[in-house]
Amino acid sequence: MSSKKYGLIGCGMMGQEHIRNVALLEGAAFSMVYDPVRDLADAAVRLSGTALIADSLDDLIADESLDAVVIASPNHVHVDQMRAIAERRTLPILVEKPLYTDLAQADALTVLGRNYGAPIWVAMEYRYMEPIAALVERAEQVTGGVRMLTIREHRFPFLPKVGNWNRFNSQTGGTLVEKCCHFFDLMRLVLKSEPVRVMASGGQDVNHLSEVVDGKTPDVWDNAYVIVDFASGARAMLELCMFAEGSRYQEEIMAVGGNGKIEAQVPGPERFWPRALGPQPVPRVITSPRTPMGPVIEEMPVAPEILAAGDHNGSTFYQHQHFLEVVRGNGAPEVTLDDGAKAVQMGLAAQRSATESIVVTL
Repeated sequence: MSSKKYGLIGCGMMGQEHIRNVALLEGAAFSMVYDPVRDLADAAVRLSGTALIADSLDDLIADESLDAVVIASPNHVHVDQMRAIAERRTLPILVEKPLYTDLAQADALTVLGRNYGAPIWVAMEYRYMEPIAALVERAEQVTGGVRMLTIREHRFPFLPKVGNWNRFNSQTGGTLVEKCCHFFDLMRLVLKSEPVRVMASGGQDVNHLSEVVDGKTPDVWDNAYVIVDFASGARAMLELCMFAEGSRYQEEIMAVGGNGKIEAQVPGPERFWPRALGPQPVPRVITSPRTPMGPVIEEMPVAPEILAAGDHNGSTFYQHQHFLEVVRGNGAPEVTLDDGAKAVQMGLAAQRSATESIVVTL
């Protein structure tokens, strides 16, 4: 079977994570990369060991040897870059979240999705963290039907990126879009229903307050609560805190129904865990039926080479395994353009709810 050749648009932190994870797969490799920041493109080439540097986005798109493209550029340029590809090619695309940042881009995205002739997969890595995947699979059976879903992320602040683009709502869509579209995607996935109302409270209370970027102070929020009502009658809550990196687990998800409760617990990036505290916590799933009472704990360790390839507890690797099958012509994207768009809509609604102190109806 011939190896599939990938192009990479955006060679920063997440782009390099994609390179490391694809390198672990048999039958795929990055052969061309593009980034307007030459140092990042050079770093990506060194990391891949095989890729060439495209001088422009157009040059990368024009490379007829490519079998697929991965977009890992800043949020606000995703739609324009997908449109540029669509004008020239019909390559399978894996595009990082969030799919877009402004409702004004939604119509262009709808047209793109209707007319594009190849698969587009939105990179929602959190679906592929093993404890979360297990929760999604087992939630209905364990709970008897999820009525309450709580997602808690207690983590580190936004990391530095080129030009600190991730410090401003205008380029990220806001924290509840940039960071939290993952979680709104999981809400829809677990509850198998669509949101109808969003209520939120959030703000910037600790992080980036003393930073100045091009004469401006960052405006991204660092904490929030979001409550979402769903058409099924179920409800979900997100609790985000980005100044809690001392936590044992970074993500904790709890689904509860009439028969019991199931939890997924995932630690943060291994490279941030203090070695003085011993081994990093192991990801796990906890099942707590009402009858017979008592939690059952199942650990889900990640292979060291997969864990070391990125900051998402192995999920980027598992995601790429599935995407490669789609590139080979087997199956369809598991996270569609519609999934990605609805997650952004929920994030934008939460941003608006918190900013205007209103309940937003979807």
